Amino acid sequence: MHMNELFEHIDLIHTTKLGENRIRKNLDLEHQNVVSYCKKIVMKPNTCIIKRGKNYYCTLGNIQITIHSSSYTIITAHKKTPRCR
Repeated sequence: MHMNELFEHIDLIHTTKLGENRIRKNLDLEHQNVVSYCKKIVMKPNTCIIKRGKNYYCTLGNIQITIHSSSYTIITAHKKTPRCR
């Protein structure tokens, strides 16, 4: 199960400075720690996690977080219409 792989490596999840700025802008986060915020979403029981190609797509409500599956880098996050049920 893809969730277990991601949960086992939760401490490795990180992002770049550019990624942090992009995520902060896309999710309208002002002063929050972007990585911590994204990890909390990934760990919530209702989060839908799908591995497609080289990325994990983690969706909760209207937020989707994209994480590279081998480096555990948060690539981006967006507000969008939920598709995973």
